[in-house]
Amino acid sequence: AQTWADIIGYNVEQAPFSPVELRAFMQGLIDGGPTKSGHRTPAVVVVLPFGGVDEMVVRANYWVVEQVLAAGAHGVALTHARSPGAVRAFVQAARYPQAPPAAGIGEGLRGSGGQGLAAAVWGIRATEYQAKADPWPLNPDGELLLALKVEDRWALPGVDEIVGVPGIAFLEAGPSDLHLSLGYPPPVGNQYAAEVVEARRHIAAAAK
Repeated sequence: AQTWADIIGYNVEQAPFSPVELRAFMQGLIDGGPTKSGHRTPAVVVVLPFGGVDEMVVRANYWVVEQVLAAGAHGVALTHARSPGAVRAFVQAARYPQAPPAAGIGEGLRGSGGQGLAAAVWGIRATEYQAKADPWPLNPDGELLLALKVEDRWALPGVDEIVGVPGIAFLEAGPSDLHLSLGYPPPVGNQYAAEVVEARRHIAAAAK
């Protein structure tokens, strides 16, 4: 809770996924807080245990987003974001149905019931939580952070459209996975092939 970092990444991409353990982690941050900035906890963004390889995969796993946010996390990150359709489904999964409409994003998929659990972690009323639990900057008053990892060759041709989907707060390249996807052996340290370095520049330019 006293970390120097602006964001804590809680990574269950390969680690065992347990909403119960995530909730205990969030409670531990509350118990160890407040932060040096005076906030109840640091911001926690959970790296999800499924990838955005296509829209159908994201829709089939939207319940994971619901479980993570109900545990009180402040955001979610989607790995292997390959298409705009997958990213739109990701944003939709993080929103409530009553959220302000957004072009290209369907009605939110979060159901009523979990807001009380998340609100207890945030230290606010359930109705207040539902108003705040929407992706920023899609909703200027929203306080959820949605992130992407662009990390394979399939995403590179359409990266501008992928990162341009409304509702994404930040993204990162995954150079090690890019290295493998582009046909290179596992990198040694930070020694990446020139093609990977150029791909990272392209992703950064799209983000900016």
